[in-house]
Amino acid sequence: MTAPLIDPFHRAVNYLRVSVTDRCDFRCVYCMAENMTFLPKKELLTLEELDRMCSTFIRLGVEKLRITGGEPLVRRDIMTFFKGMKRHLDSGTLKELTLTTNGSQLERFAEELYACGVRRVNVSLDTIDEDKFADITRWGRLQQVLRGLDAAQDAGLRIKINAVALKGFNEDELFTLAEWCASRDMDMTWIEVMPMGDLGNEDRLDQYWSLKDLRARLAERYTLTDLPERTGGPARYVRLEETGQKIGFITPMTHNFCESCNRVRLTCTGQLFMCLGQEDMADLRAPLRGSESDAALEDAIRAAIALKPKGHDFDYSRQQVDGQMSRHMSHTGG
Repeated sequence: MTAPLIDPFHRAVNYLRVSVTDRCDFRCVYCMAENMTFLPKKELLTLEELDRMCSTFIRLGVEKLRITGGEPLVRRDIMTFFKGMKRHLDSGTLKELTLTTNGSQLERFAEELYACGVRRVNVSLDTIDEDKFADITRWGRLQQVLRGLDAAQDAGLRIKINAVALKGFNEDELFTLAEWCASRDMDMTWIEVMPMGDLGNEDRLDQYWSLKDLRARLAERYTLTDLPERTGGPARYVRLEETGQKIGFITPMTHNFCESCNRVRLTCTGQLFMCLGQEDMADLRAPLRGSESDAALEDAIRAAIALKPKGHDFDYSRQQVDGQMSRHMSHTGG
């Protein structure tokens, strides 16, 4: 039962993204509805169940664990889970434990995260304009996030800023954001908006800003050097020679990155999605709760990986949102 997880297209699955909650203290317009209905507590995996689930994946060859949400740091007692995962870092079976966050709780938790073995975090931040930040997050407070970034860097955490490219919203901040990140020694990744949730197809088309266009605009001011590196995720990277910083591009729409996909996503209810852009999922909560032994859970994980598709179906090319997912991004996790 220790054979690695290999999907039908001979890709080794060694990266697990885990949503620990569907709740968030923001309501970003591309991620959540303003008045969300959240899951009842009994449907969520307990922290002990999350530990057991992740430990099983690690035993089956997962080497990178990214914790997501919702906003993962709003889950009560979440540091108990991080402290538990540190044992896998200490043993060497887990190579990296990391986090995607909106930054709102970093001021509170940065030092504890570092103590648990977290060395880098991704912070979702689409604008550094206070009014625009309040608009796109609905509930957000930019100064709270900026204090969180300070605390994270003071604690020794490496920060990468993730920004969703939104036409008519942050186009005018392209150079401002790049230079702000460079001044703080933070890398940055731009992400194409994806058709997730029931927020309306037309909104997605109106918001869609191709990263091909974004990259061309960057090249008007900076010298871009393509980098060969991969971080186990879908981003492709360039270096801005004038600033020395690394800029990533995640392009599910203009460049399908599925050929190298090595990851699966676990929701806070124990559903395993083998692809962000497909509705197929496997219920891992039932075998987890059905037996004190992990044998049935391991079998269910292997059966799910055997169904991992070759790729997603996101497509804006025909001016309609083909492949739209009915679930919100906050449900699947980052």
